[in-house]
Formats: sequence, structure tokens, C-alpha cells
Amino acid sequence: MLPLFSPSSKMDRKWVSIFLSLSVAISVTLSASLQYQTLVPTSLPQPQALLWDAQQDSEPETVPDFESESLSLNLHHVDNLSPAFKSTPESLFKLRLRRDVIRAKALFAVADVAQTNASGSHRSAGDFSSSIVSGLAQGSGEYFTRIGIGTPAKNVYMVLDTGSDVVWVQCSPCRKCYTQSDPVFDPKASTSFLGVSCVSPLCRRLDSPGCNSRQKCLYQVSYGDGSFTVGEFSTETLTFRRTKVSNVALGCGHDNEGLFVGAAGLLGLGRGKLSFPTQAGPRFGKKFSYCLVDRSASSKPSSMVFGESAVSRNAVFTPLLTNPKLDTFYYVGLNGISVGGTQVPGISPSLFKLDRIGNGGVIVDSGTSVTRLTRPAYVAFRDAFRAGASNLKRAPEFSLFDTCFDLSGKTEVKVPTVVLHFQGADVSLPASNYLIPVDGDGKFCFAFAGTMSGLSIIGNIQQQGFRVVFDLASNRVGFAPRGCA
Repeated sequence: MLPLFSPSSKMDRKWVSIFLSLSVAISVTLSASLQYQTLVPTSLPQPQALLWDAQQDSEPETVPDFESESLSLNLHHVDNLSPAFKSTPESLFKLRLRRDVIRAKALFAVADVAQTNASGSHRSAGDFSSSIVSGLAQGSGEYFTRIGIGTPAKNVYMVLDTGSDVVWVQCSPCRKCYTQSDPVFDPKASTSFLGVSCVSPLCRRLDSPGCNSRQKCLYQVSYGDGSFTVGEFSTETLTFRRTKVSNVALGCGHDNEGLFVGAAGLLGLGRGKLSFPTQAGPRFGKKFSYCLVDRSASSKPSSMVFGESAVSRNAVFTPLLTNPKLDTFYYVGLNGISVGGTQVPGISPSLFKLDRIGNGGVIVDSGTSVTRLTRPAYVAFRDAFRAGASNLKRAPEFSLFDTCFDLSGKTEVKVPTVVLHFQGADVSLPASNYLIPVDGDGKFCFAFAGTMSGLSIIGNIQQQGFRVVFDLASNRVGFAPRGCA
């Protein structure tokens, strides 16, 4: 077979030399024209001992129920909750990715169910199979805090989750309860506990409430992995440090089955009508925010703020979009992505569009770790990053990551910048938010993944270090860099 081009003459060899020189020059020019930033490789985070304010568990029970403009809480990652504390960083990270796959599938399933219902499938009015199908899988929702339940307040760990609405806690007597770190809450020992009647407007806020023989309202929350919690719907007082919030609708779960962590229950932070931000909205101005620290680089806790103090002055804001078929998730508009200062061709707003029947869209979620992008957008993004990071030594794939690098022995490397172009807000990510350690041997991976679902998810790895502001009064979400100080 003849070669396509044979440099048989001096003239031919001259043109080959010119062609190769131009190719190298163009390659160097393109590389030089990209914008880079420095990544200092770090190790996987070590689980840290929980350090809660000792006063919080010994707070006097006569704290006044005063009107408060703001409220601040410390958050901790689920890896720090026993028994995970005794595991290695590598095993914890693998567990985190396993949880994340289940979590993402559950969120996609929620969106699919909403879209299916929108196209004509409806449950019967008497169906109590699932009042809310939650995005929370395997009891995840990666962050938790400590709050008081009831009067006198009994302090327990609660998972916080923007992908769920209903607030619930395990209650005695337990038909079936999983193991938790604190004693199970006894509603009979609380003077502020009040069951909700079946005819109450509060009961009717559940998608499909149940009713027991005493005419008390029943709730059920089902999760994507088959886990569930079921029990009596009630109102109760929650205590956040020295601030009491009365008459919060919550599920008192007597039957809680599945793969839950050691927290006592869940504080739903979704956008739905039964979530804590919606219920406590008037008290805190319909505003809350959180800042999740990079646990491999900082030992200080993550935090959550409710009230006017939640809104950072240096935040850039993007409008909240509404899915008429699903009110739980926080949808935003994503117009494109830049790598190295250049917008990636082929990533258009149409790939992330939320249509009128609830298909597609992009959500901001605290309980998903790895950002999922619809497949065509991910492939274009990944390929642009690979081209810009061609100076780095490639490594084999790892778990759900298909783009990894061997940074062993490196004290710092240059990586292309990444900017997410939300509607009205450009968010420039630190290098550690998209190139992350996955083992103890210097392997780092591009912390995004593709999905065949139409729904894209902005995960908490990409949110690290930003104060993410949910300003429901103005229907917007904000991102403030270096917001954990």
C-alpha cells in the first residue's frame, strides 16, 4: 500500500518540515492561549472527630421563643458520623461514590415520575404507597447538623437535604428503627408534640396522606433504594442552638427501614410546601444559605445560615426556574461552560432546557457529590478539558470517572480554568473543585460525569468553598466564592 505522502525530494522534505513546524507552533499557541490555574495536590480527607458546642446539649429548656432575624448552624459530613469514623479515607471515598450513584439514580427517577404523572398517569386518591418520592437515597444527603426536638428539647443529629421536603425523625415506640447515635425521640415525653388530624389542611398538603383508626394523619416517604419511613404526621418545636421554631410539621417515624446512616432523621430543605425553609420562611425572610468546606484542605466545619445574614454581598445570582410538575428541586438555567477561558463549542442552553412538561433542566443539590451533565454536554466538556490538560500524565479510569491523571510526586500543577455560565451568573471554579484525589497514590480525576437522563445536577464537590444562597423571596440562587470564612 502506497503512503499518502512520500517525501522523496528535497522540496517534499522542505514542505514536511514546514508543516511539522506549523503544527507544533499552532499547538503551542493554542496551549499558551488557554487560561490556567494552579492545583496543589492534596490527600483524601481524613474523618474528623465531631466537635459540637457542649452548651448545645446542656442548653436551659426555658429559652424564649423569640423572633430571630438569622440563625447559624455548623454542618458536618456524613463520613464523620460513627461507624464511618473508623474507616480509611480510601474506603470512605468509595462508599461516597457508591452512595452518589444511588442518589443520582433516585433523583432521575423522581424527575421521571413527575414527568410521567404530567403526561397522564395519576395515583388514586386512596393510594398511600408513597406520599412523597424523595431524592434522598440510602439515607444520604451528605451533610448533617445537631438540633433539638420537642419540649424539653432532645438533641439529635439530622441530615440536611435540598432534594427532599418532609422533615421527619425516628420515634418510639419503634415497630422497626435503624441504629442511630442518640436515643430515639419519645413524643410522649414532649409537651409540644401534637398529632395532626386527618381533616387538617396540613394533612392535605401531603401528596397522598393516610389516616389511622384514631383519625390521625399518616405520612410515608419512600426513597430511591427501597428505604422508607412511615408514621404519624405531627407538629413539634425544633430548637436550633438558642432559637426555637414552633409548630413545624414533621413526620414521627415508627417504621423506618433501609440503609440509613446514624442520624435520627432528616431536615428537608427542598422547595416544596412541607420543607423547613417553606414552613419557616416568614420567620427567616425566606432566605438560607450553606457553605461546604473542602474537607481535604480545611478542618473547620461547613455552615448553614437562615435569615438576612444568609445573603452574601459578593454573590452572583441566577434566577430560580419553576418545574410545574415538581416543586421540590432548585432548578437554574445553565447556558454553557468554558474551559481555559474559551466557551466549549457544542454546549448550548438547549442541552439544559427545562421544558413545559418537566423534562430536562439543571438542579443545584446538596446531597449529590459529583456533578452530572447530560451526555452530549459532558462529552464536549470532558474532551475540551483533556485537550487543555494534555501536559498531565493520564491514569486509568476510576469508578464513575473516565478522565484521570497521575499527579504522584507533584507539589503543584497547572490545569485549565473551568467556568459555569449560569443565566446571569458566571461561576469560576477553583481547581480543587474539579480535579480531586481518589486514592492515596496520587491519582486525581475530573470530578464530573455524564448521564443519559435529561436532568443535570450541580453536585456538592463543585459547590465547595462557595456560599450557596437560596433567596426564595426573590426567586434566585447565588454563588459567593470563598464564602466559608
